[in-house]
Amino acid sequence: QVQLVESGGGLVQPGGSLRLSCAASGSIVSINAMGWYRQAPGKERELVADMSSGGSTNYADSVKGRFTISSDNAKNTVYLQMNSLKGEDAAVYYCLCNIKSRRYVPARDYWGQGTQVTVSS
Repeated sequence: QVQLVESGGGLVQPGGSLRLSCAASGSIVSINAMGWYRQAPGKERELVADMSSGGSTNYADSVKGRFTISSDNAKNTVYLQMNSLKGEDAAVYYCLCNIKSRRYVPARDYWGQGTQVTVSS
């Protein structure tokens, strides 16, 4: 099976920075895409940033210029560097990876358990 384990969330003051990590482990043949979503209370889950296996990236307009997604393919890990954090960035952040876990089985999406980011003075 495949597991995604997230870390790096916490409490930060407005203007501060955090780096989230999401490590995939288990039976992994290939990872096609990795990304981060977030969900604030009372709101729908939304895309924050994603990255294809080729390295192309996509960001929500609200985080462009402040957040950076990156990956360490050797470690099957995706990161989200978050700078200049604002109150509206507070949410539970989830990683999502499209992973092929077996040779003859189609790739599917896997979600992390979520990590809380709180932005407050």
